[in-house]
Amino acid sequence: MSEPLVECVPNFSEGADVRCVQAIVAAMRVDGVRLLDLSMDADHNRSVVTIAGEPGAVVESAVRGAGKAAELIDLTRQEGVHPRIGSADVIPFVPISGIKLEQCVLLARQTGLEIWRRYAVPIFFYEAAAARPDRANLEDVRRGQFEGLRDAVRQEAARRPDLGGPGLHPTAGACAVGARKFLVVYNINFDSTDVAMVRAMAREIRAASGGLKGVKAMGLLAHGRAQLSMNITDFKTTPISQVFRTVSTLALRYKSAPVEGEVIGLIPEAACERESEWMRQLTGFDPQTKILEHRLAAPLNWPGEA
Repeated sequence: MSEPLVECVPNFSEGADVRCVQAIVAAMRVDGVRLLDLSMDADHNRSVVTIAGEPGAVVESAVRGAGKAAELIDLTRQEGVHPRIGSADVIPFVPISGIKLEQCVLLARQTGLEIWRRYAVPIFFYEAAAARPDRANLEDVRRGQFEGLRDAVRQEAARRPDLGGPGLHPTAGACAVGARKFLVVYNINFDSTDVAMVRAMAREIRAASGGLKGVKAMGLLAHGRAQLSMNITDFKTTPISQVFRTVSTLALRYKSAPVEGEVIGLIPEAACERESEWMRQLTGFDPQTKILEHRLAAPLNWPGEA
């Protein structure tokens, strides 16, 4: 039996300040943990870090990252187009090999407890780690974002954190910690600045509205273009090529078309469709650096590491 290998994908609410993000990532350096990817986006004002390794070491790495983010990121001064409730906004654990999703739930619970104990940042558990059924969906946990949730936890017992609280950390907010299967973060940019158009598309394709199974979507303006930003949580049931075809058809209604796509973070080999139109439109996609299996074999250097 192979040694357990777990992936963790912390999302931090800073995407423009390189020195800040590098300090957070440097704090995550722990023996037994590999740094696989770092993606920064100034419009979203968000960074996505991917690490993998032995479960206990990955837990410690994620906890340290959350602590450094709480120290450096002040949500009362932070703005961006991506929803967020915390400096370390979400921390999901994903099984890779030799470990089951149920075990990742335990890792998430352990991580949340340590973040609260060490840094007094309240915790919400979501997805497979949710302690309550109404918190399985991250969108429900994050409703109102930092500003709205900051008030709601004081007024509504049902909105209070699973650990800590009842109030949020004054500048670091709260952290959503979860366990889930692989997902693909896939954004499509259009030859338009019409945000209403992509918001209408998002309503049509997201699973919660009766659209495509396993697809979460929102429309926004990023990089000077209308963007459809999606989390594809079940690419086996709904391949990304199907998502692209559906979106392309919807765009025709608005006399628009997708012009480029991007994958944020890493993508498993199983989700790649080499000859597909959606992959041909990807910008900055290098299989050696963006496919999970390749990155596991050749991880990045940690900040400050020669």
